[in-house]
Amino acid sequence: QREFTQKKTFTSWINSILAKHTPPYVVSDLYTEIQQGHLLLDLLEVLSGQHLQREKGSNTFQCRSNIENALTFLKSRSLKLINIHVADIIEGKPSIVLGLIWTIIFHFHIEELARTLACTYNQPSLDCSSAVDSSPKASRSAKKSAKIKERWKMSATKALLLWAKEQCSLHGSVSVTDFKSSWRSGLAFLAIIQTLRPGLVDLEKAKARSNKENLKEAFRIAELELNIPRLLEPEDVDIVNPDEKSIMTYVAQFLQYSKNLPESEEDMQEKVREAMGWLAAQEKKLAKLLVETENETYYQKYKEMMSFMETFNQEKTPFLPVLSSKRGEAELSEGQQQMREEWDKVISQINEWKVKLDQMLPSPLDSIEAWLQEVERLQAEDLPDLQDPFKAMSVFREIIVIFKGLMDCFDSHLDTLQSFKNEDEKNVPLVLPEKLEEMKRRFSNIRSTNPSTFLEYHYGLCSAIANEVKSKLNIWDVKYGAKESVESLLENW
Repeated sequence: QREFTQKKTFTSWINSILAKHTPPYVVSDLYTEIQQGHLLLDLLEVLSGQHLQREKGSNTFQCRSNIENALTFLKSRSLKLINIHVADIIEGKPSIVLGLIWTIIFHFHIEELARTLACTYNQPSLDCSSAVDSSPKASRSAKKSAKIKERWKMSATKALLLWAKEQCSLHGSVSVTDFKSSWRSGLAFLAIIQTLRPGLVDLEKAKARSNKENLKEAFRIAELELNIPRLLEPEDVDIVNPDEKSIMTYVAQFLQYSKNLPESEEDMQEKVREAMGWLAAQEKKLAKLLVETENETYYQKYKEMMSFMETFNQEKTPFLPVLSSKRGEAELSEGQQQMREEWDKVISQINEWKVKLDQMLPSPLDSIEAWLQEVERLQAEDLPDLQDPFKAMSVFREIIVIFKGLMDCFDSHLDTLQSFKNEDEKNVPLVLPEKLEEMKRRFSNIRSTNPSTFLEYHYGLCSAIANEVKSKLNIWDVKYGAKESVESLLENW
């Protein structure tokens, strides 16, 4: 069922893109038509706007060359093509073909759109897992600072989900928590349509209708009124466990539509002025708070920070649209550029405040905090690219050694944290209970996520090595007519 839905959705998405090709192109059977490589090259040319080299014929060697050119182009854009090989595409293997198309959709469609939301959802958090690395070493290291900045970038999936939540939150009881069952009733699709084009749907009537009726209505209105291609059918969504990738592909089209909505320059300038005024007020408020709490205890400082952050995150909501609009440097007006700089400045100041607070934690919590951040830094770093599995294996071994060294301290640090007596000699609390709970929660996150992440990667790494060897051996089955071709093949092997 999942494979069938993905094939149908991805084929419809490809056709919506290839409608812009000259001449327009319509895919009937994805698994068959992808085998020659022309479909892949046409798709990538439309998406990238670049001309890609190709062989015009369709014999085995020309098909292989075209597919290799397409994969080489994707690798040049730093896409990870794990376990995707030319031979599998030539055979039209469903799982490999769908995996490749999803990689293309996610990179060219979803990630590109999600970048426009970067400012909106790059809000600071009280959890160190999403804030800056405040260990003493990290604050002195420019290299680590760059990696910390990367950790601030929210995943495209989460950014798209938050955008969908935001559109639906304007309509009361419509809740979105994932890209699966949250969409089954059809209300989420209708709520987004109502936000983008008020008056097109009646949500109160929709609540009394069946799931299939709502889904049918949402897809019909989106196609006719918003010109959004119908990638899904009601029966694809109104099931116990709908396909996440198919729903993400469809929802991203609504985000694309919202980005294309026209807005007058005058309205935009007014919104930018309001946002700039609010950001300036936040900066002053933060500066005043830092002065007022300078001689306070750690407990009071952290309490004030929590209060500030709660208000900050509530007050920023009206400014989300303007903070996330036109994120490309070339498209920014002078006012928008200043607004972006001001936003980054405020976020940086909040981060610095948090760094100082973490460094002020009473012993032994300060060393536990530093350990947590070091583990989280390792956790957040990208694992080696599997395109060169042999090199990746060497780097991965080093990461595991470092991780094992850190995890040897896990139990002792957790025991120390759990037995920490949170009061001084006068029975006054040293640390807010919320901070202690946050640290305990991060221990749980480390215990539950790291082993599975490394195991999954190790499985992928072993598979990549096995496939690399297998693909090399498979090449020997191909008849090469010229002596030079054979010599070249031997040298490569």
